[in-house]
Amino acid sequence: MPQKTYIHKPKQANAERRRHLIDAQGRVLGRLSTSAATLLRGKHKPTYTDFVDCGDFVEIVNARGIRLTGHKWDQKFYFSHSGWAGGAKTTPVARLFHRRPAQVVFLAVKRMLPANRLRGKQMARLKIYPGKKNEK
Repeated sequence: MPQKTYIHKPKQANAERRRHLIDAQGRVLGRLSTSAATLLRGKHKPTYTDFVDCGDFVEIVNARGIRLTGHKWDQKFYFSHSGWAGGAKTTPVARLFHRRPAQVVFLAVKRMLPANRLRGKQMARLKIYPGKKNEK
């Protein structure tokens, strides 16, 4: 007898969402963001369906405590372009981390997710706090 394929329904996904709390203190940024992206997509579930938003809620605390390996504090840059001539802008990770440590984690997790129509919904379930949960 052939095996039947299971397709997750969107209404079922909303009922099965769980909350995950990740402490970023002392964790490497890339490894932290891959685990958060996996939870946001729902790939840890046996009922994972790639075209259905079946992931969970993720809260990351202590974003100030992340680590970067190697010489990334000196060598990693974020690039953006306005679309105009001369509109290229590079921001060192150390400067962005000093101003907004949660933004560094946010960009790492966002770039781990596939760039499709589900990414916005998945990122809406991510909350990042620079310190403890009740600190801003």
